[in-house]
Amino acid sequence: MKKFFPVYVRVPLLFGLFFAIIEWLGGGTLSEPAFMKHPMLIVLFALFLFALIAVEVVSAATNKVLDRLMTSEERAEKERLAAIPFTESPWVKKLLKKLTRSKAIEEEKELLMEHDYDGIKELDNELPPWWVGLFYATIIFSVIYLLRYHVFEGDNQIVEFEKAMAEAKEQVEAYKKNAPDMLTAEQARYLTDAGDLAAGKQLFDTNCAVCHRTDGGGSIGPNLTDDHWILGGGVKNIFNTIAEGGRPGKGMVPWKTTFKPAEIEKLTSYVISLNGTTPVEPKAAEGDIVWSKAELEDAEGTDEMDADATEQE
Repeated sequence: MKKFFPVYVRVPLLFGLFFAIIEWLGGGTLSEPAFMKHPMLIVLFALFLFALIAVEVVSAATNKVLDRLMTSEERAEKERLAAIPFTESPWVKKLLKKLTRSKAIEEEKELLMEHDYDGIKELDNELPPWWVGLFYATIIFSVIYLLRYHVFEGDNQIVEFEKAMAEAKEQVEAYKKNAPDMLTAEQARYLTDAGDLAAGKQLFDTNCAVCHRTDGGGSIGPNLTDDHWILGGGVKNIFNTIAEGGRPGKGMVPWKTTFKPAEIEKLTSYVISLNGTTPVEPKAAEGDIVWSKAELEDAEGTDEMDADATEQE
């Protein structure tokens, strides 16, 4: 076999097979191979590669020594066997004979059937074992299939697909709820953490203060400290206004292409925190929608009271 699989083929092939098996057993993926999760596997791969190379070196050295110790007749026999085609190798012939149960030409007289059609005779050969085994396997498979899907009403491919899609949809929804960069206006919350508000303030000072002033009193844009809102107050409305932009032609651009949803949530929270403050030069109130931060805080207080009452019950 060595002449069909030289050393430069054997070593990479065996190492690749070993690598694939260990990766599979170690739960590796394309994004995170097992040897990255378990660095000790690198040592195992290195040892296996070293062992492969050592075996090849020792085997080559042993063959050279044995070749020198051979007689001329033994060397000639070795060369004769090496020159035999792969399909004519003794072990290949033996394997094919077992798989096909074929008879030699000299034995065909024993297989001849009595009938004769215009000098054409038929041999009573046995069916090949591989064919018989495959035939029995199909019978066993058909019985299992019949019981599984027609007797016990197992899930067919359509039902399995629908279940898989429903499970995937649930996983996607769960991911969207927990992934900060997948937030929507419906999922956004009013953040009160000092770090979140500081991040929102930095975004506001850098991008929004030019139109609304640093203290939110308003300039080109409306006053953000009073209770009057053009497009509505509250987390959902303010989040949506920042993300999608203001009224057409009024200069407020959609910031969703610049900010991530998590950043818009922080910016929304900071804008809400400005409500009720006193700017240096407040702009006159604009908008017919009246909303104040107090409504949000009252709603949160009510939710907390309901939760406490539920726990007491």
